[in-house]
Amino acid sequence: MKLKYAAAGLAVVLSLAGCQRTSYTGFNSPSPSSALPPLQAQPVPSVQSGQLPPPTADGSQFPAPPAGAAPGTEMANAVPAAAQDITKEAMVGNWRVNNAGSSCDMFLTLTNLGSGSRGGTRGCAGPLTTMGSWEVAGKQVVLKDRNGNVIGRLYKSAEARYDGTTDSGQPISLSR
Repeated sequence: MKLKYAAAGLAVVLSLAGCQRTSYTGFNSPSPSSALPPLQAQPVPSVQSGQLPPPTADGSQFPAPPAGAAPGTEMANAVPAAAQDITKEAMVGNWRVNNAGSSCDMFLTLTNLGSGSRGGTRGCAGPLTTMGSWEVAGKQVVLKDRNGNVIGRLYKSAEARYDGTTDSGQPISLSR
């Protein structure tokens, strides 16, 4: 029994004998003389204050709009004259989506989510995979991603059919 204590004590003494304090003078430098000197403090210039010039009323600080665009309109918001009225209640449910030659499912609910209603897709590709909400704006159905950014716009073209484009310009249609 005493032999076990003696062996354990000897092991502790040998392991402690191998330990020694080391000090680091630099990352890979063996001597303190090769370490870089500390940086010297630099003076800071004074802060200036003053009044900003008034904004120009003529709008010259803004670039000119693209040629052919009417002020306040966008091409993506253009709704055909034949577009039919839309109600949110008629949109609720499961839809078959055709987008860029592929088809998938879209589910629309009336559950509030941000400024719109909750929606989602299954089996879709491209920007429709990020769909999180939707809303009716005038005669359009606006599809949004999970961050609230518009990813597509549709209008009612027939009783159970909606057509439009994604923001990247791809055609998209919903049907039941």
